[in-house]
Amino acid sequence: MEFRIERGALAEAVAWAARVLPVRSPVPVLGGLLLDMESGDGDGTGVGTGAGRLRISGLDYEASARIDVEAEALSPGKVLVMGRRLLDICKVLPDGPVECAVEGSRFTVSGDGARFGLSVLPLDDYPALPPLPQVRGAVDAELFASAVADVAVAAGRDDTLPALTGVRLGLDGDTMTLAATDRYRFAVRTVPWKATAPGESADVLVSARRLTEIARSLGRSGLVSVALDAGSAGFEHAGMRTTVRLLEGRLPCHEKLFAMEDPAEAVVDRARLTEAVKRVSVVADGDSPVQMTFSRADASVTLRAGYEDDVASQRLPAALEGAEELTVAFNPGYLADALATFTGPSLRLRLMGAGQRAMITDEADTGSHRHLLMSVRAQLA
Repeated sequence: MEFRIERGALAEAVAWAARVLPVRSPVPVLGGLLLDMESGDGDGTGVGTGAGRLRISGLDYEASARIDVEAEALSPGKVLVMGRRLLDICKVLPDGPVECAVEGSRFTVSGDGARFGLSVLPLDDYPALPPLPQVRGAVDAELFASAVADVAVAAGRDDTLPALTGVRLGLDGDTMTLAATDRYRFAVRTVPWKATAPGESADVLVSARRLTEIARSLGRSGLVSVALDAGSAGFEHAGMRTTVRLLEGRLPCHEKLFAMEDPAEAVVDRARLTEAVKRVSVVADGDSPVQMTFSRADASVTLRAGYEDDVASQRLPAALEGAEELTVAFNPGYLADALATFTGPSLRLRLMGAGQRAMITDEADTGSHRHLLMSVRAQLA
């Protein structure tokens, strides 16, 4: 096996595939990346030079990744090497063309006078990559990445409640719904998508951490193919293919939680509210809340945080309807996370009162992006 490739292309491909490698594994070969060089000469012998395809693959027990990149094929073949060590080498290689080859029991990487050797892992011990499940349709890559980021902030971090660490991926007709909750907040985002067949539907749970990594890495242009079966989800885009094992369980139904009867409603400038929350939160120790007092008469909201002499406050314009005055308080981190997922000029807050649900949407509230927060009961000095 021998090939030539630009250092940047090799480094990017290795980094993408290495995302799924376990940090520690009792099975040493799972720390490896499989490099498969195919010749582009098409004569079946693989002898000679020419454009070819280098496929780099990695996997662990939960996920797999595979990427194809162009490389100059000098001799085809396969090799399995320690993935993180190869990634470290790629980071320090000089820019320019890199030559890679298997020499006996060693894989060599050289470029511009620098040369590295890596021991080869046994190919026979390496498990086969799982196949891509059935493709159900495709979604715009940029919209998908944005939607995953918007909802994943609400996913739980407690591994003892695995279902709450996931993102619900729901497919229904021409709509994809993503949702996540940790019991104290609930984020939902819907985006259009193109189903492969009429009436295509599914409702599965994918690790929020894995899905975030996937969405970030797939690129921001073109379409992402979405594949699902009973046990796994797969995503494919521009020569990159990845699979991830589904989580068991289901998230609570958000439709009932989001139904709010006769709430007070406030409209406030998004950027100014985001900055105000960030500003007053500097005196909020730990999870001490940020309190928001809305006044209809003054057309304002006053934010307060802190206790005793360590306090901060800021007043902003805000339009309140449905109440003369209303005070609510939120975990400052949760509130900041929610606000950061919106991009419109103004936000609409639907408020039920202290210790009850609060809904944040864009002012127009088209229903495509909603973030529910539980307010807390707090009296600040």
